[in-house]
Amino acid sequence: MLYPENCLERLGFNEVRQHIHKHCLSVMGQQMVAKMQVMNKFDQINKFLRQTYEFKSILVNQETLQISTFFDIKSLANKITVEGTYLIEDELHQIYASLQTVFSVLRFFEERKEVYPSLEALFEHLPVEKNILKKIETVLDPKGKIKPNASPTLQQIIGDISKAEQDVRKRMDSIYKQALSNNWAADGSLTIRDGRMCIPVLAENKRKLKGFIHDESASGQTVYIEPEEVFTLNNRLRDLEFDKRREIIKILIALTSELRPYTPLLLSYHGFLTKLDFVRAKALFAIDVEAEMPVLIRESKLKLINATHPLLYLSFREDKKIVVPLNIHINDNLRIVVVSGPNAGGKSVCMKTVGLLQIMVQSGLLIPVHESSEVGIFDQIFADIGDDQSIESDLSTYSAHLIKMKYFVAHSTPKSLFLIDEFGTGTDPQFGGPMAEAVLEVLNNKKVRGVITTHYSNLKLFAGNTPGLENASMLFDNDKMKPMYILEIGNPGSSYAFEIAQNIGLQPEVLKLAREKTGTNQNRIDSLLVDLEREKKQIYDTKLHLSNQQNKVKNLVTENEKLKEFLDENKKVLIKAAKLEAQSIIKNANKLVENTIAEIKDKQADKTVTKQLRQNLQKELIDNQVWEEKKVVEKINPINSPIEVGDWVQLNSSETTGQVLEINRDNLVIALGDLRSVLKKNRVYKISNKQAKKVVQNNSYSGSISEAISSFNAELDLRGMRGDDALHEVERYLDKSIMLGFPFIKLIHGKGDGILRKLIREYLKKYRQVNRVEDEHADRGGDGITYVYFN
Repeated sequence: MLYPENCLERLGFNEVRQHIHKHCLSVMGQQMVAKMQVMNKFDQINKFLRQTYEFKSILVNQETLQISTFFDIKSLANKITVEGTYLIEDELHQIYASLQTVFSVLRFFEERKEVYPSLEALFEHLPVEKNILKKIETVLDPKGKIKPNASPTLQQIIGDISKAEQDVRKRMDSIYKQALSNNWAADGSLTIRDGRMCIPVLAENKRKLKGFIHDESASGQTVYIEPEEVFTLNNRLRDLEFDKRREIIKILIALTSELRPYTPLLLSYHGFLTKLDFVRAKALFAIDVEAEMPVLIRESKLKLINATHPLLYLSFREDKKIVVPLNIHINDNLRIVVVSGPNAGGKSVCMKTVGLLQIMVQSGLLIPVHESSEVGIFDQIFADIGDDQSIESDLSTYSAHLIKMKYFVAHSTPKSLFLIDEFGTGTDPQFGGPMAEAVLEVLNNKKVRGVITTHYSNLKLFAGNTPGLENASMLFDNDKMKPMYILEIGNPGSSYAFEIAQNIGLQPEVLKLAREKTGTNQNRIDSLLVDLEREKKQIYDTKLHLSNQQNKVKNLVTENEKLKEFLDENKKVLIKAAKLEAQSIIKNANKLVENTIAEIKDKQADKTVTKQLRQNLQKELIDNQVWEEKKVVEKINPINSPIEVGDWVQLNSSETTGQVLEINRDNLVIALGDLRSVLKKNRVYKISNKQAKKVVQNNSYSGSISEAISSFNAELDLRGMRGDDALHEVERYLDKSIMLGFPFIKLIHGKGDGILRKLIREYLKKYRQVNRVEDEHADRGGDGITYVYFN
């Protein structure tokens, strides 16, 4: 229940309704928008929210659901029920087009069974009766006109009309040529008058041509004569036209009679189209304001996280401004929030945001909040916003406020939500403050929930000392003298009356007199509040700075861990390479020694020959050592052009090479084998692809790469993963695929709501190496599988 009657208007819900109204395709959908009501049954609200959320998913994922043709077939179905009536061609075509839309939508959901359960409930047990379309197709062509062969009789009549027209035309042409040769005809050609073909004849020659005069020109110099010879032929043609019309009516009456038994089904189709249009309009509005589905709870409480006022969001978006999000919670322990702070600081917007979002949820609309927000259900919503004074009812502003307070106190329960703007104003503050405090105390004792805005110090003090009430303030930048539009719960705020007045340039003598008249105690209280606000601002800035520093530290730690991981892995690779190289040297040396010993034995220890063989052995070992040292110190010539994504680079102090995946200012994200590392630009130099290939082939870990290629599976199953985990897995998998040179990979993410598919495809756009993405064939998984092709 809402109170007063203009509650929806004052909170801005009527404007929300207008935005949804614009998205409707049909009058029926617009009528449903106009009838939207605030509900208080959990299951009903949950059903409407889920329907809107599922349709939003269809639109966001760009599913192939085509909805464009809507007509009011309810009125046509009602017309059919009356015996003797018939539908004309346009009306039958409207039914045909609307049913095509219905069957297309039913087919869409049939192909995605159980993917959108809440939307499927809209057409549960609704049959697909294609006989209706077949019956209409026998009579109408695709453009909605009667087919010439709709009946044998009609086909015969149309043929006779065509023959009669040819006869009339042939005879008229003959007479017209004769009139021209006799100079009887006026300038012009054959024309139609009163549905009859006539010859334009000069007035002075009208007696020379026998026939019926149908008309004359405005000047009277030309008359239009139907020749006597074709008069009978034209009459015959007119009779045939009447016969054609009678036959068409006969056909339409017969078709309407065939459709009459389907009237209840047509009404069901009409209801389905109406609901579908309504849900679609709500989903489009949700996309406009970036709305989400909050967690719906049965209790009368709420927790709004990063909430924005939808109308303010739309207005600011046009001006390219950003709305500061609101965070507020109301529960059993914190029932009433008393918001104070400077004028034009956002107090009223804060309160209206809470009220409007609550009404939107209970009307089945998604709201612009973080999806983890929680919204309960209230049986009653009361609002005291604006000036309701009335000359006719002899009500002053304060009297109107008191009447509302009387109603609030009398009818409120723990399941009521009240919203009061500028509580206690409208009368002498000396009496208005205590009166407002008394009302607030009674409402608090009744465990009512609510949000109020005020400037009264006694209400701030009362909220600070009373369980169930909590002060909150809109932050104010003391240095810039500007409001920050950020709600902080826990402390009251100053009105900054003197500071704002001074900032706008009010005369010093006025400010001085105002301070003197305010009183020492009040000035002291206000000064304390200002100091408190200043400290809060400093704490807020410090927290923000600390948060930024923590993020930087976290990023540095992550980078260091990656570097450590890379160094440890590189160390293992280098050690393994050194061992393999040492084994190779020893093996070659052993062979050389064994061959030398064998030759000495063959020569029977001849001193000269033995000496020569020893010298050859020594020379061979020295040559091998020099070649190995030369190979170690040999360095690839660097390329001086700028490093870009996709280039190959080599570390300054080693033979380690890698490919550049990303460039972030002076940092490079490099793929080193199966690893990714972040290095400074000055630690590497660019090499050619040919050089890189040669180094990779020569490196000892090239064997591990070939093993990786042979064991790599170009298919990744992501079903059941959360979004962040799936993206991390895709990132790791893509890097490996690109490094191993695979032409394409296959990502299995499933269909579901299409959210995971959208996240993955958006993420793939950041890879320059990705050429295109495609869906699997419909018979083998369709849009539940994404193929990724590389350049």
